[in-house]
Amino acid sequence: MVLHGIFGNKTLCTLDPKAINHILNHTDDFRRPDIARNRLAKILGEGVLFAEGDPHKRQRKIINPAFGPAQVRALTEIFNVKALELRDVWTTMITDDQSARVDGLSWLSKATLDIIGLAGFNYQFDAMDVTKGPNEFMKAFATSFKSASGSGWQASLRLWVPGWIMDAIPSSRGKHVQHSRGIMDRIGNSLLVEAKLNLANGDASEAQGRDILSLLVRANTDKNLPENQRLSDEEVLAQVPTFLVAGHETTGTATSWALFCLTQAPDVQRKLREELLEVSTDSPTMEELNNLPYLENIVREVLRLHSPVVGGQKEAMRDSVIPVETPFLDKNGMPQYSIRINKGDMVRIPIRPINRSKATWGEDALEFNPDRWNSLPEAAHHVPGAWGHQLTFSAGPRACIGYKFSLVEMKALLFALVRAFEIELAVPGKDIEGSKSAVSRPFVRSEMEKGVQLPLIIRPYLF
Repeated sequence: MVLHGIFGNKTLCTLDPKAINHILNHTDDFRRPDIARNRLAKILGEGVLFAEGDPHKRQRKIINPAFGPAQVRALTEIFNVKALELRDVWTTMITDDQSARVDGLSWLSKATLDIIGLAGFNYQFDAMDVTKGPNEFMKAFATSFKSASGSGWQASLRLWVPGWIMDAIPSSRGKHVQHSRGIMDRIGNSLLVEAKLNLANGDASEAQGRDILSLLVRANTDKNLPENQRLSDEEVLAQVPTFLVAGHETTGTATSWALFCLTQAPDVQRKLREELLEVSTDSPTMEELNNLPYLENIVREVLRLHSPVVGGQKEAMRDSVIPVETPFLDKNGMPQYSIRINKGDMVRIPIRPINRSKATWGEDALEFNPDRWNSLPEAAHHVPGAWGHQLTFSAGPRACIGYKFSLVEMKALLFALVRAFEIELAVPGKDIEGSKSAVSRPFVRSEMEKGVQLPLIIRPYLF
């Protein structure tokens, strides 16, 4: 299907897995539209998430080892510490009637912010400390993220109106975003200087720091790395807000949707708790978390059904021919095995529609069913993706670089919370929807004035 914008721009929409795979693997032919990319880079910096072409390839080459299995294994301790801290905070909120109402989304957002602060660049946000308010870094990031993610009429209008026109519309956010970016740059620069000093001084405890920024600085100063492959300080600094965007809201949101799904399937929640309680420690290793089959199924199913990022958009850099898996008839009734698009045309990347396609997953594609992962339909093997027969972490050279980090973090959070609490939804399930923004977070339709939230009732699980 082709959509025509009011300014003559065309957008291709397809669920064909072969076509989507082709687009995501030909990153020189299909890129994020410059207007959108430049706007995001202006707000959040030109880190690996927003860089294109050679800069992206250089950044990814340097950063990739920091997200390998050994590094994630070392960071799992941080995941557990913060997951248990969240468990303990919730426990203190339990009242005399042995229950408490909590906003799961807000608290998981705080937990994942704390995690990425420590694991990403050895920074203490202390977001879960109820005795402290948000510090200036937290406030600055929140302002920038809100502007970058977009919602409401402006986000919808960007689908149809060229970005240069949207960017020309006066906005009160501009000055706030500029101020917030300055704060993030200042703090990020101090973190970068500290990481460099620790490495230069040869402090064994610090130079062997587990955080991603320290690993990045170490890799970037390796004597065997050619000078033309090194990242500038500006490029290294740009990774700080990139880590926050990619490793904070998405994982917190995904874990919130997991809790929502578990409230709607009590039998699944009970079965999961039984599996988790068989583990004899509160602080499981990465291997222990990854060897829990029912937890694995649930994480896969949640991410399939509720991918935090619902879709994306690419722009054709040149006239292209896109192959398709399923032939279609053109306007003359002739079968076609490819789609021709012109330079400047847009292509939608329909993450959630592909993940929920009945053609792939069957008639129950919209239902939460962790058991489906015990016997996958053949069509699922054709879904492009970096992980899990789904498009949640994208595919190709620009697939999510930190998906292993995110998966273990999500499992650690669920491990701590589901072992400790019986969890119910505080409102009817049909009252929960996902926000229409870059990251689709839950909100209550009857309480829209409260913004995004996931109201839960928690009760301590009694052995």
